[in-house]
Parts: sequence; C-alpha cells; structure tokens
Amino acid sequence: MGMITTSDGTEIFYKDWGSGQPIVFSHGWPLSADDWDNQMLFFLQQGYRVVAHDRRGHGRSTQTGDGHDMDHYADDLAAVVEHLDLHDCIHVGHSTGGGEVTHYLARHGEARAAKAALLCAVPPLMLKTDANPDGLPKEVFDDLQAQLAANRSEFYRALPSGPFYGFNRPGAESSEAVIQNWWRQGMMGGAKAHYDGIVAFSQTDFTEDLKQIGIPVLVVHSEDDQIVPYVASGPRSAELLKSGILKTYKDLPHGLPTTHADVVNADLLEFFQS
Repeated sequence: MGMITTSDGTEIFYKDWGSGQPIVFSHGWPLSADDWDNQMLFFLQQGYRVVAHDRRGHGRSTQTGDGHDMDHYADDLAAVVEHLDLHDCIHVGHSTGGGEVTHYLARHGEARAAKAALLCAVPPLMLKTDANPDGLPKEVFDDLQAQLAANRSEFYRALPSGPFYGFNRPGAESSEAVIQNWWRQGMMGGAKAHYDGIVAFSQTDFTEDLKQIGIPVLVVHSEDDQIVPYVASGPRSAELLKSGILKTYKDLPHGLPTTHADVVNADLLEFFQS
C-alpha cells in the first residue's frame, strides 16, 4: 500500500501486491479499491501483480473539493501507473471505473497497456440525448444527487440493499455483510466528490474515446443490470471498439464482481490468457 501526490496536490491511495504482469483495477462510484478484494486476491494467486487505487475524493484519497471529472480521474490513474512504472498492463474497470479506464487509454495512450476489461461500465454514454435515445433521462441523475444531499447514509444503504446487487429481485438472497461493506466504502469518501461524480459518470460521452482504443477489450455486461442499462452500454461499447469482445450475462446484477466473483474471475482469466 502507498500514497502518491498528483500535480495538483491530491493524495491518491493505492494497493500494490505481487509481481508479474500488472492488472490495474478502477473501482465504481462511490466505492474504493476495497471493492476489488476478491479479484485482487484471486489474480495474485494466479501470478499477476495487482494494483488498485482509491479515486480522488473516494476511500483513503484526499477529499478534494474539485477535480471530480473524467479528465482528472484519467490523469490520476496515469499518475499511479507512471509512479509504479507499470508496463504491459491489463486495465479492469467496473461501472464508473470503466469510464475512467476508457478515458485514460484514449487520453494517455496505450504504450503501457496490453488489454482492458470493462465490467458493467458507463460508456459510451448513460444520459439520454437525441443521439442516445436509449439512455436515462437527466431527472434520474438529478434524483440521485438529491437523495445524496438529503441523507447520504440512508441513500448508501438503499442502493446496495436493492438494485446495485439485485437483492430486490424475486428469490434473491440478500447479504447483510455485502450491503454493509458497500455502505462502509461509500461513507469513507467525500460527499462533494460523490455528488460531482454523478455528473461525471452520467454526462461524459466516451464515444470518441472508444473509437481510439486499439488494444483488445473485453466488454462484460448483464441484461439485468439495473444501474447501467445494458441496451445503451455494453453492446454499443463493443461495437465502437476496434478490438472489442462482448460477454453478455443474462440475469446477473450490476455488482457482479462481488456477487458472482467466481464466474467473473474465470471469464477474465480466460481473456487475459488468450
């Protein structure tokens, strides 16, 4: 574990375990590097070097009042990669982290990258527009901000209890420990970062970023994702990428790296080794 200071004075916390080809994980909103515990332990045992950082304003990184946009997210990721002098990296991003990875590869190039995987990720664009009619109305994201501002703790209890992990589906087996761990990670971060982050993950258009990426990218998404709708995301990202491979699950939740780690880890490992 360590800490780096970016060019604008923000301290970014990171974990760095093992040796071998590096896998760099980018977490979703409003979580932290801890959300990758299962993947990091699994791939460490497979002989990889595993790295994950807390996004600015999240987890143990600085609760800065500004810079909560995809440009800064991508630049912070680049700072971690360059500080650790990582090469031949595999980048894995979940949800907002998938947007971070996409923008990083387009903005900073692929010289240090080998492959990438986007899991239930926000690209190409979550917001409904004339050019993106299958996106979600802006009112959906305005409501998320309103709930956060009104009672963040309660909001961060409701999301993992319901749609994030699919615990609201008939017959689903809810896990109190998983819900509490989501809440713990969320409450570690800063309210301002999370409030602004909703705009960053919902309104950033990654279409041109995706078109620029040339390395192989595995796009993983579930048709039952209740947070990032499948129809406007996974298939479209795979089509826009030069070397995109779409892996579709039928009824897994948005938080599938946690609820179905065995399935996801096996599919990722197969892609990494191919």
